[in-house]
Formats: sequence, structure tokens, C-alpha cells
Amino acid sequence: MIPFFSQKGRPSSLGRTAGWCFLALYLLALALMCFTPQHGLTTFETPGIQRFGRVVVLLVPFNSLIHFTHLPDWQAAVWVIGQNIVNIFLLFPLVFICLFLFPRLRKGRHVLLASFLISLGIECTQILADLLYDANRVFELDDLWTNTLGGVLAWIAYRHVQKHFLHKRK
Repeated sequence: MIPFFSQKGRPSSLGRTAGWCFLALYLLALALMCFTPQHGLTTFETPGIQRFGRVVVLLVPFNSLIHFTHLPDWQAAVWVIGQNIVNIFLLFPLVFICLFLFPRLRKGRHVLLASFLISLGIECTQILADLLYDANRVFELDDLWTNTLGGVLAWIAYRHVQKHFLHKRK
């Protein structure tokens, strides 16, 4: 970890280059995860779904909790729980690396707002993808808060790394 950071805990030249490379790769992975067609992944339909032509939305807050008992079997329950966990950690790597690269982002309210806006951008772009090429994606209200939570958790992890690892080297 030493060559990636200066004595003051800031990214070194090598650290910034590695950070930008990781950021580019993660943005590519994020685009593939969020915008490629998603046909035939599940054998059940999530309760609470609404359809407007090809656009599919889930506008019920805390839908997974409210409709959990309506899931057909334990595999569906595992799938829904897994989706929520994945959504919490979807933005975590992105926000974490951005905190190292962009000092202006390091305030809690900035992370909260940026995470929410990135999540909203992803959800709205998924609607556009459905309209343009039938990506079979779902705009989920719960994704907004789970993705935002992941960004906040990244901020907490960043602060922990700064406090316990990087600042101890001073």
C-alpha cells in the first residue's frame, strides 16, 4: 500500500494512476451490470411490479419487505435478498475510489447527494434502455435508497481507512 500513498496519506502519482484505471474499469463493469439486457434470469415475477409498455417499475417503498411473504419459494427469497445486498454494494467501489481521487467529495452530505444522483441516473437510464432496446430492466424505488446506502457505507469505510491506516504513517 505504501507506493500508492504519500507520507501524508494522499494518493501518490502511482496511486492516482491506479485509481483512475480502477475507476475506468469499474465504470465499464457498472455499465455492463446495469444496462445490458436481463432476460430469463428469474422464474418468478417480483410482487408489486407495474408495466407501462416495455417500461417496468417498482414504485412501492420497501417492496421486498412488504411483499416478502408473497414470494413463491425459498429460492425466490434468496434471490430478492441477494438483489438487495448487491444493490447496497453496487456503488460502494465507485464511491470509495472517488473519495481517494476527489477531495471535494469527502463530506458526508456530498457523498449522500452524489450517491443518490448516481443511483437516480442509473435507474432513469434503465428506463431509457427499455425504451430503446428492450433491456428488460426495472426502475425500482428501493434501488435508490439501497445504492445510496452503499455510497454512505463507502464513505464510512474511507474515513476508517484514513483514520486507522493512512494517518498512522505520519
